[in-house]
Amino acid sequence: MQITERGQVTIPLKLREQLGFRPHTEVEFSIQNGQLILRKKPEANRSRLAGIYGKKRFERSTDDLMKLLRDE
Repeated sequence: MQITERGQVTIPLKLREQLGFRPHTEVEFSIQNGQLILRKKPEANRSRLAGIYGKKRFERSTDDLMKLLRDE
């Protein structure tokens, strides 16, 4: 595995699944004994809105909702 020119690396899928790293997971870095440590930020630091991200479901399609907004 290599670091890109922009300092990015890809966390392997199996490790992301094992540790529960999903899209938009907030992480932090630290150095311990000369090693770089990546961990999830504690729950208390996360936005309350992030906890409900993507959970609202509507009975109507997005197109129907947009039409309702435009017609009124």
